[in-house]
Amino acid sequence: MTQEALRPDQQKPANEQDKPSAQAAKPNAADEIQDAFRKLEKTRSILHSAGDIEVGQTPHEVLAETRTYKLLHYQQMVNKTAKTPILVVYALINRSYVLDLQQDKSWVKSLLSQGFDVYLIDWKTPTVADKYVSFDDYVNCYIDDCVDIVLKKNKVDKLTLHGYCMGASMSAMYTTLHQEKVRNLAVIAPVVDTEKDTTVIGNLAKNMDVNKMVDVIGNLPCEQLYACYSALKPFKQGVNKYFNLVQNIDNEQFVGNFLRIEKWLYDTPPIAGETFRQWISDIYQKNMLVKNELKLGNDVIDLSKIKVPLLNIVADEDHLVSPQCSAPLNDMVSSTDKRLMRFHTGHVGLIASLYSQNNVLPKVGQWLKARSQ
Repeated sequence: MTQEALRPDQQKPANEQDKPSAQAAKPNAADEIQDAFRKLEKTRSILHSAGDIEVGQTPHEVLAETRTYKLLHYQQMVNKTAKTPILVVYALINRSYVLDLQQDKSWVKSLLSQGFDVYLIDWKTPTVADKYVSFDDYVNCYIDDCVDIVLKKNKVDKLTLHGYCMGASMSAMYTTLHQEKVRNLAVIAPVVDTEKDTTVIGNLAKNMDVNKMVDVIGNLPCEQLYACYSALKPFKQGVNKYFNLVQNIDNEQFVGNFLRIEKWLYDTPPIAGETFRQWISDIYQKNMLVKNELKLGNDVIDLSKIKVPLLNIVADEDHLVSPQCSAPLNDMVSSTDKRLMRFHTGHVGLIASLYSQNNVLPKVGQWLKARSQ
């Protein structure tokens, strides 16, 4: 019934029509408090089960396994259109499933969907017996073994070596020594010129008595890594992120994203003592990698020996590895075919975000495919 159909005595004054009642407009403090407690309890319950959330779900087989690593081979999603296989060398920090975090934010799945044959080195947790394992072991033994397995399986003589963070630095080391097995070198946020690394991690590393640490504790325990992470962005990585979780606890997508990243952040193995010593002393403090002075066994790592096509992918907002620390690799190598791709995102956003899926991976895939035939 319209207002025109009402008798004058039934009509409300114009200033009272459709005006919400004071009771409806005013929030109920008791209800807000009750809802806040409900959200807090739901958050507590969800965080207790955070470790159960599924990650790394892209189908794969374990192609080889030793006490040090598992070599994963991912199931193809489409017909293989790139003849050159890709071997992903993950870092020794945290776990490799960040590259396959969830179905809509999976670096691995995107490469598979573009027709690549993808393998990944999933590092195992070092034991006390691994205290003296060095970069020489990782590069010249473990990575080299995985390379040979992939080459033999595909009946090819070269592959694309694709490293992330510390794994990117190790991939560059490997390429200088075993270039005959590498067709392309594609690295993500490599640590190269540490003099230009202005991150909190970089500053901590440059002022660390690493020799004393390794002598006393052996392998670097995960608790030390947690302490480093908490120092990066104390408010954002502490109180603020949990406040945001409480505020969005009824948003299933937000909660799922949060828990997967949270699981990855706190799921980190120790680092072998000698490897950690070299990482801090030789690379961060003495900057030997960019000076072509780093030695693995009897071999000097001379980055100028690299002549294969190079793709260097960096994040402008990286708070773990400064882009200025990664970019110099392109100036160090002798490759004539080399590309530096910079993206407006962070260290994890570069590989495990919708931004990565929509902006980074299409360009990376295009570059790789043109050099994988």
